[in-house]
Amino acid sequence: MATTVRFHEIGGPEVLRLDDVEPGEPGTGEVRIRVEAIGINRAEVLFRSDQYIEPVKQLPARLGTEAAGVIEAVGPDVSGFRVGQAVSVVPGFFSQNDYGVYAERTIVPAAALLHRPDGVDAVTGAAVWMPYLTAYGAMAEVGGIRAGDVAVLTAASSSVGLAAISTANRVGATPIAVTRTRAKRQRLLDAGAAEVIVSEEEDVTARVLELTAGRGAEFVFDAVAGPGVVTLAQGVAPGGTLFLWGAQSGQPTPYPGFDLGMPALNMRTFTVLEITRDPQRMRRAEAFVASGLRTGALRPVVDRLFPLEEIVQVHQHMESNSQFGKIVVTVAH
Repeated sequence: MATTVRFHEIGGPEVLRLDDVEPGEPGTGEVRIRVEAIGINRAEVLFRSDQYIEPVKQLPARLGTEAAGVIEAVGPDVSGFRVGQAVSVVPGFFSQNDYGVYAERTIVPAAALLHRPDGVDAVTGAAVWMPYLTAYGAMAEVGGIRAGDVAVLTAASSSVGLAAISTANRVGATPIAVTRTRAKRQRLLDAGAAEVIVSEEEDVTARVLELTAGRGAEFVFDAVAGPGVVTLAQGVAPGGTLFLWGAQSGQPTPYPGFDLGMPALNMRTFTVLEITRDPQRMRRAEAFVASGLRTGALRPVVDRLFPLEEIVQVHQHMESNSQFGKIVVTVAH
C-alpha cells in the first residue's frame, strides 16, 4: 500500500485526505515510480475545487502532475527507461482524472518522464519543469522573444514568474516584474528583474511606458487576467503580445482592443500543453532547461518544503499567495 492524497468531495484544502492505496502494476506504456518530491502547481488547487479547465470526472479523485522519483517497475512497450533510474514527471502529458503524483508510489505514463541528469536532486527535479516549460514556451517558442525586447511579468514572485525573469535574461531581453506590494520588491531584483513595479503604489501603464521610452513592452506575461488586462494592454508596444497564462482574478476578462482605439495588439491564452503536445517544441524546451541547469543559468526558486503528511497546509499556503517561488512536498521512505 502507498499513502496517496485523494479528495472524496469538491471543496477547499480541508477535503484532501491521506488514503492507503495499492499502486498496482504498470500497464502498457506505463511505469511505477517511488516518489521523492512533488512540485505543487495552482492547477491542483483549481482541480480540487472543480474550477480547472478540465472538470473532475469521478470521486474520489487524485492530484498532481509534477514530481521526481525513481523507477520501480516498467510496463510493456516502454523503451528508454529501466528500474532504478532517477526521473522527473513532467506536467502536460496526462489528465489528473487518469493519474496523480501526490503519493508515496504511483503509476504514470512513460511519455511524461524525463531522465534526471546527474547532479540534479529530487527537489530540483520536481520544481523546475512546469515553471520553465511555461515561461520558455510562451516567451521563446510561441512569442519569439529576442535580445533587446522588454517583457512585463505579473505574478512575478510565482514559480513561473521567476522562471520568466531568468528566461528573459538568458535570451538578452529585459524583464520588468510587477508585484502587488513592496514586500517582495528587493527579492525580485535579487532574482534578476531589471525593474520592479509595485502595482498598489504605482501606475503600471505609466511606469511601463516610462521604462520603455514611450514604446511599450513587446511582451506582457500575465497570470491574473480579469479587468486588469485593459491597463496592461495600454503598455504593450505596437504589434506586441499580451499572453494570458492564468486567471487568478477569477473575473471576466475583456478584450481591450476596441476600447483602446484598435491598436496593433495581439492577445492570446497560453498553456504548457502547446509545448508538451508538440514533440519538436518539447525537444527544444527540454534542451533549453537542461543546459540552463547544467551551466547554472537557470534554477528553480523553492519557497518552502513540506512533508506529504501536511498536504492540507500545503494547499492553504498556495492559496495564501504569500509564497516566493515553488512549493515542494518531500516524501520520506
